[in-house]
Amino acid sequence: MATNTIEVVVESIKHESPFVKSFRLVAANGSSLPRFSGGSHITTFLQTEQGIIERHYSLTTDPDLSNYYQIAIRRNNQSKGGSVYWHDHIKTGDKLQISYPKNHFPQSFKAQHHVLFAAGIGITPFLAMIADLKKKGKSFELHYASPSKELCAFHDFLTSNYPNETYFYFSKEKRKMTTDLMKNQPIGTHVYFCGSEAMMREFAKDAKTFGYSKKSIHFELFTPPDFGPEHSFQVKLSKSNQLLTVSEDEKLLETLFKHNIQAPYSCKIGGCGSCQIDVLKGEIDHRDYFLSETEKKEGNVMLTCVSRAKSGCLVLDL
Repeated sequence: MATNTIEVVVESIKHESPFVKSFRLVAANGSSLPRFSGGSHITTFLQTEQGIIERHYSLTTDPDLSNYYQIAIRRNNQSKGGSVYWHDHIKTGDKLQISYPKNHFPQSFKAQHHVLFAAGIGITPFLAMIADLKKKGKSFELHYASPSKELCAFHDFLTSNYPNETYFYFSKEKRKMTTDLMKNQPIGTHVYFCGSEAMMREFAKDAKTFGYSKKSIHFELFTPPDFGPEHSFQVKLSKSNQLLTVSEDEKLLETLFKHNIQAPYSCKIGGCGSCQIDVLKGEIDHRDYFLSETEKKEGNVMLTCVSRAKSGCLVLDL
């Protein structure tokens, strides 16, 4: 577990939809919580019988509030335990450790207009973002896709607080949120996506087709992108001549930690670049969304949290 954490207490729990619960967290010592910016998330550490479950969740409250944090979690029976544990075991009064807020999904200060696209639980990072945008008098619109009004978390909250900026798309009503909504937007518009990996790939691809620059396209991942099967490989640490084997069900970053090798990291999903290291030799299987295509082709850096070797052995500058 990270050493720089905050102990919090679950003050209250609320059903936001049949499958989504929100959890209000307050500091265990009664103090204020650190301020954050719209789009920020925290890492939560749950101590279970099977070990520590570490998960990232967006902060959904107004960034200027410091007396509590709120996160919202959708129950996913196919998950590896995080959402199910939160829904089935966490109760009011429970204590847990969280990280300080981090932001890998900030809003642009240069944007003249912000267009936000949320699908399902992807609404969560936008709740704090639109609170900030509204307060600062910025121009924005929120497009939110959900199966139905009944399954749409925060529907009533958004309707009450952002009636002129929010547009809903319910698939059961045959109303689809399409990428065409990015067309004919004013000059200086930035677009933001949060939802399934497939949704974000589609919207990011079409945004480029419509002429949006890379700097005006923003999205957030909470799980590593799926680039297909993972195979075991070896790495050689050039500074110690140590040879390590990374198994098929383990990340390079995890292997480094297991061997007490200090390595930087933050998001653990290939989105922020904090774990980037130099590669001296070997062919890299890049599985991140952070490095540019040019950097990937040059093949001399990699992100240890998601990327691997295509074959053989990688020699790392560690």
